[in-house]
This record gives sequence, C-alpha cells and structure tokens, in this order.
Amino acid sequence: MTSLRIGIAGIAIESSTFSPHRSTVADFRITRGRDLLARYDFLAGELVEGIEWVPLMHAVSLPGGPVTAQAYAELSDEIFVRLRQARPLDGLFFDIHGAMSVLGRTDAEADLIEGIRAITGPELLVSASMDLHGNVSRRLAIALDLITCYRKAPHTDAWDTRERAIRNLVRRLRSGGRPGKAWVQVPVLLPGEKTSTRLEPARSVYAKVDEVEATDGVLDAAIWVGYAWADEPRCQAAVVVTGDNRAVITAKAAELARAYWDARSDFAFVAPTGTLAECVRQAVASPARPFYISDCGDNPTAGGAGDTSWTLSELLHSPEIVDSERTTLYAAIVDPVAVAAAVAAGVGADVWVELGGHVDAGPCGPVALRAKVDAVDLGDPVAGTAVVLVVGGLHIIATSRRKPYHLEADFTVLGLNPRKADLVIVKIGYLEPELYDMAADWLLALTPGGVDQDLLRLGHHRIDRPMFPFDPDMADPDLSPELLA
Repeated sequence: MTSLRIGIAGIAIESSTFSPHRSTVADFRITRGRDLLARYDFLAGELVEGIEWVPLMHAVSLPGGPVTAQAYAELSDEIFVRLRQARPLDGLFFDIHGAMSVLGRTDAEADLIEGIRAITGPELLVSASMDLHGNVSRRLAIALDLITCYRKAPHTDAWDTRERAIRNLVRRLRSGGRPGKAWVQVPVLLPGEKTSTRLEPARSVYAKVDEVEATDGVLDAAIWVGYAWADEPRCQAAVVVTGDNRAVITAKAAELARAYWDARSDFAFVAPTGTLAECVRQAVASPARPFYISDCGDNPTAGGAGDTSWTLSELLHSPEIVDSERTTLYAAIVDPVAVAAAVAAGVGADVWVELGGHVDAGPCGPVALRAKVDAVDLGDPVAGTAVVLVVGGLHIIATSRRKPYHLEADFTVLGLNPRKADLVIVKIGYLEPELYDMAADWLLALTPGGVDQDLLRLGHHRIDRPMFPFDPDMADPDLSPELLA
C-alpha cells in the first residue's frame, strides 16, 4: 500500500464580535507532536496502516471575544512554518470551529486555509471538520476539498464528526479524484438556543442530512446554522453536499437548503423563556428541585466575557434569593482581583469585593458586596483559582479565568451539591447533557451580554441583508446551489 503523509492543523474558537473580551494566545490550549496525535484516539486500523500522521499545530480556546491580530499572526505563522518544514504532504486534516473572528479580518478561517494553500499549492487534499455554529463562506468552501460539521446540538457527535472528516480524507486519497461540492447559503441567522436538535424543527431538518448522505453519489452532507453573535457578511446558515454525482449533490443541497428555509419561522427556544425576574419567580414558586435557570446573555461557551454582572446584581437585590433559607448556586463570574482577595482572606472570613463588570461593564459594572468565603480551589485546570462567596442563601462561584460550568463535578469540587440545591443559575445557553439530566425543571432567562439572545437589539450592521429574522417579511431567496470544483 502506498504510504500517505497527512498533516493535522487548525485554530478553533467561537468569537463574539459583540463581546468586549479579547482572545489572546494565553486563551488557547496549544498541542503539538505526540500530544496532538493523542487528541484523536480513533486513529487506529485503516487510519494508521500505510499512513504517516504529521502533527503540525492545533490551538483551541473557550469561546470568547475576537482574537487579536497579534495572536492570530502568532498562531497562524507557526502553522505555516511547520507546514513548510513538513512538506511534502498528501493531505491535511483542518480541525476548526468555523466562527473565529479576528480583529481586522472578516473571514478568518478562509484566510487561514488560503495561507496554507499558498504554501502547499492546489494539489493538497484538505478535509475540514467544523462546528455546526460555524460559517461557510464561498471562499472557505472553494479552498476546501472535503467539509463536514456536527449534526447534533448539544454537540454529542463532535468527535464522531472529526473521525468522519478524517475517514473521508483517507478514503479519497486512496481512491483518487476530487469530489464536487454543492454549496448554498441560506439567509437565516438564529442562535443555537433556537436550533437545538433536541426538538423540532431542527431534529427533522438534521435527520434529512443522514438521508442525503446515504444517497448514491453523495459522500457527505452538512447544514450549518451559522454563528449569530458575530457581525460579518459570512454569518448565516449554509449547506454543502459533497460527492461525485454533480447532478445529485446539487439537487440534494437545494433540498436541504429549502428544508431549512421553510422551517425558519418554526424554530423556537429550547426551553421556556422569560426575563430574569420572571424566571426567578417561577423557580421559587415551583416544587421542582433543582430548578435550573440559564443566564444566557453572558454564556462563555458562546463567546460571552464571563464577567457580566447584571444578573448577579439582580440576584443580590432579590429577597427571595438572598434573604431565604433556599440554597441558590450561581456559576460563575470571572474576576481575578476579587478571587485573589477571597484567597487572601481565607475560608470562613468575610471579604469586601467589587465583583465582575470589569471587562463587560456595559449592562452593569462591578458589583460591591460583602460575602463569606466558603471554599477555595487553587488548582482548577480551567478556572485557575475558584472560590465560593456566600451572601445569605446565594452561593456565588467566582473564578480567576473564564470557565463554563457544565458538569456536576465542577460544583462538588467546591463543596457544592447542585442536586440538593433549590435553584442553580448558570451562565449557559441550552443545558449541557449532565445538567440537562439533573434539572427537575429549567428556564432560559433572556439576560443582557455579549451573546444576547435578542439579536435585533445587538446591532448587526455588516451581515448580508435581507436576512431572517432581521427582515421577517423578506421574499423567498434564490436557494440554487453553486457547484464548486
């Protein structure tokens, strides 16, 4: 069997252009060499026989604000240098998210792959794996040979998608020939909390992807929701169907695009919604425990700064939360200065802090409070240091670095028991699987922040128009796919 040399590289982050946070190199976890190969534990059998995998560099970050130009240059330049050293390659696995925004750029992933192509030439076969909340511009679609994305939200199939992208690449390298790509954008821009595949219509729309992929002449099919919290022309839904039968992939891409467009008005929030005050009142009155509330406007897994303090201020002024025997957990707010003060004071001490609102000060600004230091964890691999500050019945988790709270262990390591709590309020959008299974009931609070669910009040001005829901009465668009070589 002819030996293949396949490189692995990528930069993966979801970036809200409405967040004042700035993502630097320090925000990324960078892997190289054996550590990068170990990232893909499915590399076995036909995926290693006769293949030399060449780890270049991969950088991944928690979603945040735009990447600084300096950080992008540093990360991309390392990929380019390593790529020059690794030549010749037969193929490249391009492991990205698809919603990276870089200050001064409007299509960062297309810039990155075009920079790679400038080094390797056009012959290199490239396969990309993406998040379904990524964006697929025409430039990006042209520069890639194979492209696929997740089919589930929450993303329980993330690693299955990467494996599919790699298997498609290996098989195509061995069989020869470049597949065709039928690409079409759909002028719809919706948040992930309205397009979860847990419920209709996304469940049925995404079920069609599997049906299309099983069609003769089709290699892969994908629908991207797009990323709602960046203000760039590429931000909208997209469809790509890949295969060797040009007529079939074009027809199937049109079919998927039409299904998504026709369902546009049926997409609804994944949970009942309300203002924070409405959600708190309902949670307090309900017998369901634990009752979860999503503080979705500052969700760090969508790009929120993580230090928006508006919700915290509202909770501190809510007697049913603070002046109560109920236990309410709030996770979390990032503030390295306040955390350092709590650590210095020590467990059991009272501490005065001005918490949050230093990065994203728009909705509120820092909140002054006196709290008891209830717990300290100095070694959290994501949060750095995490502390619990208690004000009456409210237990506030504060961290020195941004961290999403998705797992029961995130709470229990701090001595908190979310299963025994009355209310658990988390900076999150749709609940991740472990919290979803734990919640006796759940509401989505429409709170302010860099990933505000109210897209109309965010102020997009660079997206292509007309676009649903910004232009609800727009005429039906031309959804004819373009066949890309």
